[in-house]
Amino acid sequence: MSGFPLESDRRREALRTNLWFVPTVEVLAAVALFVLTYQLDRAAYRGDIGVPSWVIGGTPDSARQVLTAIAAAIMTVVGVVFSITIVALTLASTQFGPRMLRTFIRDRGTQITLGTFVATFVYAIGALVVIGPDFVPHISTTVSIGSLVLDLAVLIYFINHIAMAIQLPNVIADIAGEVATAIETQRGHTLTGPHAGPSPEELLERMAVEAGEVRVAGSGYLRYIRYEQLVRIATEADAVIHLPYRPGHFLTEGQVVATVWPASAAERVSKSFSRGHVAGPTRSLTQDISFGIDQLVEIALRALASATNDTFTVLTCIDWLGHCLSRIAVAWEPSPVYRSKDGHVRVIAAQANYERLVQRSFEKIRQDARGLPAIMIRQLDALAQIANRIDDPARLTVLLEQAEMIKRSALESIPEEADLHDVLRRYRILEQLGKTDES
Repeated sequence: MSGFPLESDRRREALRTNLWFVPTVEVLAAVALFVLTYQLDRAAYRGDIGVPSWVIGGTPDSARQVLTAIAAAIMTVVGVVFSITIVALTLASTQFGPRMLRTFIRDRGTQITLGTFVATFVYAIGALVVIGPDFVPHISTTVSIGSLVLDLAVLIYFINHIAMAIQLPNVIADIAGEVATAIETQRGHTLTGPHAGPSPEELLERMAVEAGEVRVAGSGYLRYIRYEQLVRIATEADAVIHLPYRPGHFLTEGQVVATVWPASAAERVSKSFSRGHVAGPTRSLTQDISFGIDQLVEIALRALASATNDTFTVLTCIDWLGHCLSRIAVAWEPSPVYRSKDGHVRVIAAQANYERLVQRSFEKIRQDARGLPAIMIRQLDALAQIANRIDDPARLTVLLEQAEMIKRSALESIPEEADLHDVLRRYRILEQLGKTDES
């Protein structure tokens, strides 16, 4: 059933947002490599193959010393890398907000660095264990020394990578990039196909009169909805499921999470409903674009705090918010309706709409930026940038409403006439775009 949000997107995100998966894969690769080199060492020991001249020779004692030194050095470096990672996570939590930890944890550079060092340690220990009274794994020892050189290069990369990653403009750009990816993913999930049976509007009217309820078993954020699974469940019960909540909403235990029509099918749907959604203690960006928007807004609000007062960070956030909203300005409308193969409506879902995303992007910043003309000007510039790409009068009206609120805030809070003039000049540019569209 093409067009459904892919379950693989959620699983990929879950595997990406942790510090164990990539190191585990690298350790398994190191074990496999050791098995291979050990077999080559045994073959060389038996005289079945010759050892190249570049392979390091030596006695069992010298091999033990080399491998022990490598293992000890690697463990020391792993401790340093782990400490640097913890410092970066602590800095992210205090400066950018606790929700930014996710961005650093899912950083592939950090995961690969940790995995490379741990894999080298495991490989060196393996080579150390197999040394016998008259057997020396010359090839494995040589590979361990080569891995040490690779680790040095990875360490240099990691130090540079962390130095770049903790810079706020890069953090903001990374979050905006994730939002853009989520937008494009949802853009491809607009469904087409045969239509049969009652319309979504008619079904919602029937549900208002008579509908069964499905209650959530535990509290947490709705992280992911398996629409294809819910369509299958509804089809088997010959029912329609209405989801009033979207990913990102918090659900409390016992809360109504879905309504079912006809009501007689609610019990059957309830038994299988847990297979159709994923909830947890944190939000996820996979189906929740608002989460990424909220992250950018949170950074801006922290920068606006009196203890920080970092205007340029706020301006950077506004620029990237404008970028994200520009990507949904045209031809972006995730389908709220999911149908079975025969064309019948089976799931009616709540989706993030354009108006709400614009409000989330601008309103909190505007409320905290009273009396700050530079921020008001940049917000109006961002609105104008988005408006230039819009061909829908309704969506343009949403932008003009935000501009009007910024104008009122400027009139009430900016005492300097020249600053107020600059804000109003930007407002008139956006106002003119609205008049041009009407004509």
